Amino acid sequence: MHRRISDENQKNSSCCGCGSSEGQSPESRKRNITVAIISGCLLALGLVCEFLIDQRLFAQIIFLVVVILSGRGIIKRALISLFKKKRLDMNFLMSIAAFGAFMIGHGEEGAAVMFLFFVAETLEDYASDRAKRSINELLKLAPETAKVKKNGQETEIHVHDVEAGDIVVIRPGERIPLDGKIIKGSSSIDQAAITGESVPVDKKEDDEVFGGTINQEGYLEIKVTKKSEEGMLARIAKLIKEAEEKKSIAEAFIERFAAIYTPIVIVLAIGVAVIPTVFFGLPFSEWVYRALVLLVVACPCALAISTPVSMVSAITSATKRGVLIKGSSYLEELNKVKVFAFDKTGTLTEGKLVVSDVVQLDNNSEQEILTLTASIEQNSEHPLGQAVVKRAQEKGLELIETSDFKAIAGKGITAVMNGKTYYVGARNLFKDVNISLPEEKISRYESEGKTVVFLAEMNKLLGMVAVRDKIRESSSQLIKELKIIGIRSEMITGDNKRTASAIAEEVGIDEYQSELLPEDKVRIIDQLMTKFGSVAMVGDGVNDAPSLAKASIGIAMGAMGSDVALETADIALMKDDLSKISYLIHLAKKTIKIIRQNVILSLSIKGSVAILALFGMINLWVAVAIGDMGLSLAVILNAMRLAKVKA
Repeated sequence: MHRRISDENQKNSSCCGCGSSEGQSPESRKRNITVAIISGCLLALGLVCEFLIDQRLFAQIIFLVVVILSGRGIIKRALISLFKKKRLDMNFLMSIAAFGAFMIGHGEEGAAVMFLFFVAETLEDYASDRAKRSINELLKLAPETAKVKKNGQETEIHVHDVEAGDIVVIRPGERIPLDGKIIKGSSSIDQAAITGESVPVDKKEDDEVFGGTINQEGYLEIKVTKKSEEGMLARIAKLIKEAEEKKSIAEAFIERFAAIYTPIVIVLAIGVAVIPTVFFGLPFSEWVYRALVLLVVACPCALAISTPVSMVSAITSATKRGVLIKGSSYLEELNKVKVFAFDKTGTLTEGKLVVSDVVQLDNNSEQEILTLTASIEQNSEHPLGQAVVKRAQEKGLELIETSDFKAIAGKGITAVMNGKTYYVGARNLFKDVNISLPEEKISRYESEGKTVVFLAEMNKLLGMVAVRDKIRESSSQLIKELKIIGIRSEMITGDNKRTASAIAEEVGIDEYQSELLPEDKVRIIDQLMTKFGSVAMVGDGVNDAPSLAKASIGIAMGAMGSDVALETADIALMKDDLSKISYLIHLAKKTIKIIRQNVILSLSIKGSVAILALFGMINLWVAVAIGDMGLSLAVILNAMRLAKVKA
């Protein structure tokens, strides 16, 4: 089953205490920038007073103002952490370092510690808020008002007041305010905000459209199907927020590590201050200073944000490309997947029947065979018949009127055209009317996964039409890419063995299982997980829901508009595009690579600077500027590179 981190462990970081879990408002960000500018100017003034004009007392007062101004929030959180949470965090370390510096006559460095740490906090908050702002920006894609048509009159009202069933008018260039179905008009719709596809999609009457997408050219009237808070954009925003709150295994480990690490650092710093002076008679102020530098250097802040900032960057980047990842743990799990299991219909294939072959067995042309078959099938609702009619329409063929239409359940159709009786249907129909079939030709088409429809006049077979489920253009390429990186592919389908075999061979699947019920698919997934370990299941999110839930990673195809897909799957592809799976694997590998880079960078730089601190080779300025603020900034910038991973 899925590896999910408990909600209790996801609430707050125990390491740094940097930033706010709720994010920053624009006013808060503006206030922090103002505080940073004023504090920086005061720090510069204090340095001038102390070192250039020899006004030491005035300088110390200015440095104290800098500490109070930029460190107010830091000191407050340090006290809350110590007395209420009974925990020592980074705010506590920095507060000790700053006031300790004042006590040993280095007020300028105490002020610098608080100022630089405040700047580092602000940068980290900015990085965290980028993801939260992306949610707000997503929700802002839908207009706040909608033009509702009632009794022939248009009234502009707030989207929250629009009810399901109302008719909304959208003109060229306008954004669609709510999810709905087109009841009048046709147009090209830019769906990039939801699916990530760059090319607008043609929509006509009875097609679904989604709030936040853009009507390119035509006049549309849309019947609203969902209120604003139930629409696709709202659901996506909710899932993004939930995903960012779910911690991965790496994040949970880093958090636990930091919680233990901070008290150890404090004990070590006390040892550095006390042991050399008590047991070896070395200068007290010098070793206290080194202990303070060590406290600052040992700050686990950059280490703590190395994983979450990378995960958030990856998840928000994927969302912009039409891929919803519902938790950072699933990105980690993708790197462990050994087998991808695919449903056939609607996943490897489009789930749409198309005519693949028209075969004449008499003197009639292929065009005549198609015309006669489609003319009879035009009154049928069977998917095979509809596929034949659609091909005839695409070819611009004029269909013939029929009479005495009669459907024979489970077998086919009989009808009269131009005074002649015709039969269209499956092989069992023709056994009843004593018409022999060319078994060798039929076997060839059926071995290719095609279903054959026969056309006969009285007792004479005229031709055959072969129909098949259309294979997605991206299926073969994806399977090929999986083979290159050593991932096995399996197809599990409810279709018959002959069809499954043909599709599997054409696409390049390693192994297939056919004629499966939903519970059989769950059993197969369980067997694959026992044999190979981590398994990803790719399905349509509705009939495959049990196996999607069972797999290590469930990936739903074409989740746009499907509640079941969004709720069941761990990852949802908003558009029916298998190439997004290649992107996902690449993104997951890149994310883990960047996390490792960030962790190694954090540990190596902090370790190096800590050694230099013990030997008195760096001061508090350098400790904060390089070992804390500079390193945190480097980690954030490195994580932001994930936004450039291309789909």
